[in-house]
Amino acid sequence: MEREKSALLVLLRAGLWEKEPEDLSGFPLSNDSWLKLFQMARRQSVTGIVYRGVCQLPEELMPSQGLLMQWTVAVDRIEKRNRKMNGVLGELYGMWGAENRPLLLKGQGVASFYEAPLVRECGDIDLYFSEKDKEKQAVEAIVRQGVEVRKCPDQSLFCLWKGIEIEIHPRLIDIYNPCAYRWLQQLEEKNGRPVSLKDTGGPEIEVPSPMLNLLLLDTHILKHALGRGIGLRQLCDMARACYGLHGKVDAEAMKQISHRLGIRKWNKLLHAFLVDNLGLDSKYLPYAEREKNAEPLLEIVWKGGNFGMYPEGKTQEPMNGWRGKMATLRAFLKNLRFSGYYAPKETGWLMWNLVVGQFKK
Repeated sequence: MEREKSALLVLLRAGLWEKEPEDLSGFPLSNDSWLKLFQMARRQSVTGIVYRGVCQLPEELMPSQGLLMQWTVAVDRIEKRNRKMNGVLGELYGMWGAENRPLLLKGQGVASFYEAPLVRECGDIDLYFSEKDKEKQAVEAIVRQGVEVRKCPDQSLFCLWKGIEIEIHPRLIDIYNPCAYRWLQQLEEKNGRPVSLKDTGGPEIEVPSPMLNLLLLDTHILKHALGRGIGLRQLCDMARACYGLHGKVDAEAMKQISHRLGIRKWNKLLHAFLVDNLGLDSKYLPYAEREKNAEPLLEIVWKGGNFGMYPEGKTQEPMNGWRGKMATLRAFLKNLRFSGYYAPKETGWLMWNLVVGQFKK
């Protein structure tokens, strides 16, 4: 499937940056190849972004009318879900009021960095309250609406609001080394900046400050890359955030923070992926360090798809409780060579948190 993978990345870059494909040597594709490419895009949760790239192709290189219609329907569903999620965000922030607004992590906040935010596939709504009493008040308001809120093994809170999954996280940044995290908490005084998202019904939605936003996306990708896997959608988010926040973050400060958190080697690999595979101009990187190539990360991306849910192209059955934790632990153990080189300290603490978190459930 190397030809289909190469074609997918060409179309992904075109859709991600809203430009004509830079290399058409891999086209035209057969109907079978187009179907494989479409399925890969879905497994990587980049159906809408790749579709924007397909629309940049000359007519004679496009897929069949039948597949194009199927693709269009899939993108329409993505846009409808995004509008619904924006509406839910507006309801929640309206219910909590101006004095009790959490930070919106990733998700719709990152979508605002895209040229066409509605085609970015959304997952759940991730929130973070910097003050525990405000988190408690927000949860109580949800419960009063008859919605059940439960605690997860990682100490986050989960509920289902009008069919949309909501997670309230205990930490802003996915760093588990306790010494590094205590230092990192000092950066939270920069908290967030108000941003108005479309179709939310009016309330301002707060997202982390530029520096914290980049660190949040960076470490979130790392956590999943070390475990069960990471897909193209999250990496596209990082690329668009780097582009959108360029000039708002001090490069030398970001480099020093990466060194302090023990993720400088990882960031060199991540930066190489953003430039070589996603087409981000290197001048938009948080700071100018990168590996010669990003093959180790690309291998993880192809291996498992979105969050490692599609090993060898097959849908993975959902696993809860100890079964799910053991599967994640096995994934960490399989990736020890990778994680031991790129983020050794963080890997150890992350695995420890995984085990201890199960007992705290």
